[in-house]
Amino acid sequence: MRILFITPQVPYPPRQGATMRNYHFIQGLARNHVVDLLTFLALGDQLADDSPLRAICRRVAAVEQPMRTMLQRARSTLTTLTPDMGLRLESAAMHRLVRQWLAEAQDAGAQYDVVQIEGIELAQYARPLIERRPDPERPALVFDDHNCEYLLQKRNALTDLRHPRRWPAAAYSIVQWQKLRRYEAAIVRAADVVVAVSEADRCALLGLGAPTSFGSAGPQNIFVVPNGIDLEAYRPPEAFSPLRTLVFTGKMDYRPNVDAVLWFVQNVLPHVLEKAPDVRFQIVGMNPHPRLDALRSHPAIEITGAVPDTRPYIQRAGVYVIPMRVGGGTRFKALEALACAAPVVSTTLGVEGVDVRDGEELLIADEPETFAKAVLRLLEDAQQGGMLRRRLGAQGRRFVEQRYGWEQILPKLEEALIFARQNRKKFVGAFS
Repeated sequence: MRILFITPQVPYPPRQGATMRNYHFIQGLARNHVVDLLTFLALGDQLADDSPLRAICRRVAAVEQPMRTMLQRARSTLTTLTPDMGLRLESAAMHRLVRQWLAEAQDAGAQYDVVQIEGIELAQYARPLIERRPDPERPALVFDDHNCEYLLQKRNALTDLRHPRRWPAAAYSIVQWQKLRRYEAAIVRAADVVVAVSEADRCALLGLGAPTSFGSAGPQNIFVVPNGIDLEAYRPPEAFSPLRTLVFTGKMDYRPNVDAVLWFVQNVLPHVLEKAPDVRFQIVGMNPHPRLDALRSHPAIEITGAVPDTRPYIQRAGVYVIPMRVGGGTRFKALEALACAAPVVSTTLGVEGVDVRDGEELLIADEPETFAKAVLRLLEDAQQGGMLRRRLGAQGRRFVEQRYGWEQILPKLEEALIFARQNRKKFVGAFS
């Protein structure tokens, strides 16, 4: 197949969830198909001449991410039905490139079989395909929904409403939740195939409308293609020498990660330090949000900022914690930790979409006291020979090897693309 990918950021280097997913999709598909790439350059990013993307893809082009001020965002929140995410990457230059590449492929008699749009920030770039319906020869439209975004904003709102200081953020999320529900439903209905990262997300997307609203293909056109992990890159250390350190990794300006860390520090860490005062908590990840500044003076907390590689932190963790209370999709951080055979304590939401079992691959706890007890249990086990740690680590590693290696994931994506090409919707869809 000839496939055009449109991604919200340069997929290489694959240093966060979205880029990891996009890079491995592109790399895997390019082994058997022709892949072209249109992408955005964030501030400081570059598409180097020696980038592996240029070797993998037949054709690559990038435009700079547009910049939106807080005033522009506030104005659009009040004056338009389009959600903030739908305006984040609105670019005249990208619109021109999409239309140009589609036209050039058609004129050459080798038009794309599939155009795959990675994330709701890019939904507006589906319009050239939707306008060509009911042309049976048009490229199929595949929408990869990295998170069920309306659900994420709903969870943000309900979490922030519990705290009066967070009511302005809750109000923003309530508005975006309602806008995203309409907007996400529109692109889901318009796409020939929708890719969800988990069964939970698939069910949430189906809940956006009655099955008949998904066209002639019906709800079968929502495929689950989970996030995967590079099993060679993420390996257990040759010898375990865990520190008395609790580790959390993630992009630290991402709102669910900020909420997770603050909840853990305020509600769980005091219980841990009461029993184990020598323990330290490392927050590892780029772009620490100003809301975390108050933690910098805490003697038991280290905020690293961006690091060259998060794997050494995960591999040396006394306990890897995933105290997520907000979010959706499949957590890359869970897959990374399990692949490294790290001992993990997570909330239920922290491993949503990953079929792990409490006490088998990791420990699950949702209340502060039980979360702290699980952390202390693993720390004490490390001092007593580490039998529990080794058992959980081995079973966690085996779990990701059997289900979440990219070699298991990519055939599911290929199946979705083939279905899209063979079952293009015949009706004229609408999207706005």
